[in-house]
Amino acid sequence: MPELPEVEAARQALQEHCVGKRIVKCASADDTKVIDGVTPDRLEAALVGRTIAAARRKGKNLWLALDSPPHPTFQFGMAGAIYIKGVELSKYKRSAVSSTEEWPSKYSKLFVQMDDGLEFSFTDKRRFAKIRLVDNPEAVPPISELGPDALFEPMKLDEFVKSLGRKNVPIKSLLLDQSFISGIGNWMADEVLYQARIHPMQTASKISKDKCATLHLCIKEVIDKSLEVGADSSQFPDNWIFHSREKKPGKAFVDGKKIDFIAVGGRTSAYVPELQKLDAADAETSRSKKSVDKENDDDKKSRKGINAPKPAKARVKTAKGSSNKAGNTSDDGDEEDYEEEEAKPAKRGRKQSARTANVSTKNAGSTHGDEATDEDQEADEDAEPAKRGRKQIEKSAKGSDEEADDKMEVKPGKRRGQKTQPTEAKSSLPKKVQGAGPARRPQRKARQT
Repeated sequence: MPELPEVEAARQALQEHCVGKRIVKCASADDTKVIDGVTPDRLEAALVGRTIAAARRKGKNLWLALDSPPHPTFQFGMAGAIYIKGVELSKYKRSAVSSTEEWPSKYSKLFVQMDDGLEFSFTDKRRFAKIRLVDNPEAVPPISELGPDALFEPMKLDEFVKSLGRKNVPIKSLLLDQSFISGIGNWMADEVLYQARIHPMQTASKISKDKCATLHLCIKEVIDKSLEVGADSSQFPDNWIFHSREKKPGKAFVDGKKIDFIAVGGRTSAYVPELQKLDAADAETSRSKKSVDKENDDDKKSRKGINAPKPAKARVKTAKGSSNKAGNTSDDGDEEDYEEEEAKPAKRGRKQSARTANVSTKNAGSTHGDEATDEDQEADEDAEPAKRGRKQIEKSAKGSDEEADDKMEVKPGKRRGQKTQPTEAKSSLPKKVQGAGPARRPQRKARQT
């Protein structure tokens, strides 16, 4: 991303090649996300015929001071870049435009032609940049809200030490605060902290005076060295952490030492644990924060698993288990999981009830609809046990008829060892047959119809 060195390299190029020249042609993109607060026609009309008096910068913002207001300002965002036709400028990863592409580039947001034929373009692939037209750039946001520029307005050492002593925030977060010092971005903050051997989570107010002095010096050295090579990152010193900060964890090393990555102030931070150590108090705070973050991550993963779509089978079980819950679906995964778990025992309960009904039918020779314990399930579950019960009754009744016939045909003394039945027993036999199961069959058939 363009930070102070990249924006300063663009400013120097405009200062060298465009100052003192008059604008004769201008073309603005019809992109209201980038062209902020002004129409393309008005922006073009405001620039054509004007002479560029200076190219200025504060922090990561650049503007062209024309011979009279208003002046165009450029906030580079994530991928903003200045290209001057025929002039080699630094190229950073997200803004690079191939020299073989059409000119001006399809990513051009503002194209300008000077009276001597020189052309430059402001491009933005990601569309996070902003182009504005203002009368006094330094008097309005965002430039008016910036702290002292890290290159043009560096803090004196004593002032720097005192300022850090009043800040109870991680030093990395403080360096990224543009109202504290403007121009330092994510890669620069990682670099200066690595060079100064300061942990990015170290509380600013707890940094020793010696370390503060080292950090103050490292900020200047990193800016100076990056500008010496025109902000061309391929020419940055080999011992900079910059070259490995975009590698994957476990594969990032600098001078043979492992690089770890943590989040500080919402930004990924690269550091070397072996060289950049926290003091005891901040180390404990960091461990506690990591523990809390891990618990939150585990909770999120758990919640994600709960909220994941349930298999179709599980949903069917839930519907069968409880009719009044099936229609009450919710985005809350806990409730759905609870319903599913309740549905399973209910289903096992129904099977158990059915088996109980069968056993009871075989033992009793009759069936009753009240064998099921759940009243809501009677209509669905009584039919099958009842059918098996009727077969059992018929079988039992048939057996009783045959037994009765056999007994009626047997003569006294016919069987060996069998005593002669009294006459009263014979007369009582029809009564027994009369009270047996077959007498109930017509009633059951009537119930079925």
